[in-house]
Amino acid sequence: MLGAGRMRLGTFGILLVLLHTSAACEFGSSPYSVTGIVCRMTKPAALLLNQETAQVIQAAFRNAKFPNITGERSMRLLGKVVYGLTNIQVNDLSIEQSEVELKEDDAIHIAIKNVTAVFKGTLTYGYAGVWLLQLFHSVDFEIKSSINLQTNIKLMCQKDQVAADASDCYLTFHKLTLHLEGDKEPGWLKQLFTDFISFTLKIVFKSEVCNEINFLAQMLADFVQDLAANFVQDEDIKIDISLASVPLIKANYLESHHKGLVMYKNYSDVFSDSIFSPPLLTESRMLYFWLSEHIFNSLASAAFLDKRLVLTIKGEKLQALFEMEGTEAQRKAAQMIFQGTSYNDSVAKVWSLSHPQISLQPEGTVVKSLVAAEVSIFPAGEEPQTVLYMEKEITVIIQAAYAEKKLILHSQESRIEFKVFNCTADASGNDPSIRNFLKTMISLVGIPEVISRIEQALTSLMNNKGLNLFEIHNPEIITRKGYVIVQLDFSFPNHLLLDFLEKKI
Repeated sequence: MLGAGRMRLGTFGILLVLLHTSAACEFGSSPYSVTGIVCRMTKPAALLLNQETAQVIQAAFRNAKFPNITGERSMRLLGKVVYGLTNIQVNDLSIEQSEVELKEDDAIHIAIKNVTAVFKGTLTYGYAGVWLLQLFHSVDFEIKSSINLQTNIKLMCQKDQVAADASDCYLTFHKLTLHLEGDKEPGWLKQLFTDFISFTLKIVFKSEVCNEINFLAQMLADFVQDLAANFVQDEDIKIDISLASVPLIKANYLESHHKGLVMYKNYSDVFSDSIFSPPLLTESRMLYFWLSEHIFNSLASAAFLDKRLVLTIKGEKLQALFEMEGTEAQRKAAQMIFQGTSYNDSVAKVWSLSHPQISLQPEGTVVKSLVAAEVSIFPAGEEPQTVLYMEKEITVIIQAAYAEKKLILHSQESRIEFKVFNCTADASGNDPSIRNFLKTMISLVGIPEVISRIEQALTSLMNNKGLNLFEIHNPEIITRKGYVIVQLDFSFPNHLLLDFLEKKI
């Protein structure tokens, strides 16, 4: 029957985007306590996604492979009427209206109204009479259909991952008529075939289309889940986005909760003190992400263990760092440090001595880190020398924004406290000019340079994961005590799903 071709209807899984939910998994008595990431998609986003899926439905119909359909019926006194439909293809598909409704604490209800499609192929029919009279013919046929479709997508959990159940599905046929080539007004025999075939197609279409909806819903749920898992992974560092609690399906939004545990080699992340509660998020924007402070601290630990918090500066970058505009005393201090060696023959290395401590506050993200910095020179014909080594505790407040497909980080204020200070130009450590120069240089140039490098690296990472494919409108990154909220409106990159379906169909 039709199932052999896997007819794929795209719209019935799209609303699972960014939603991971559970109805069957076991959770503790306080599931929010282990929630590190929350995603809330409001009804305007669901409506937008539903509207954008018309092309996906059309692509699925165009690529559907329909099997042959056969049937027969015995007629009293006349014998047996048999028929077969082959080479079935779909043309001229159109969708008049698609609606989505969130049924509170139940399911996502999707209604597709007036789906019209023209099916074309070849009809072979025959009449075997009781007097051994046999008639068999082959003609091209055209089936015009008009269908309403309704489905309720329930969201369940399998192995802490999302599973979609779209088996609650109904098709209503307003029109299903068959025309034979060269005869738009069939005689009584052809009219008899039309009635038989129409009846058979209604049964077959209802069964197979609904089966495909269910199939595609789960397929797209897996696709979105894999997409999200890939987005929060970079080499050996990744985030566990398995479900942390039962979802909320309300009349105005869908909300899913995830563990958000950082995984890195033998690093073990534990989290059981989340402060999340649904009222922390509103419904005025299309999409919300709630992220716990714990995630940022764990990511900082993993990045430190992976030796990513190391920065090497040389050449023109090093020159720009030390030759900032300043007083004559500051320029003299820089010359004393490098002892006349060219910046091209020098290198500065900056690294974290321990993993940074991150605190989310209303004024921004507070980063506190114990950092070491070392400057080495390579004089011609001489052994390399370390002319400066220092350890300092740096506290900086950073505010983040996202615009023009780039992450933007601004340092609001910083505090620097030297812990260790060794400089060949100031062996006694009593020359305040060098230390003051370095403190000014770190504050005005060094910290912005490090933040700029991080900004570029994170933007590149997010773009490599495909974030730049989305049209994000008016994003806001809001920090509060212990958590951050990212809220935005967006336009959905429909071609991602089209490409996905083209590969799967």
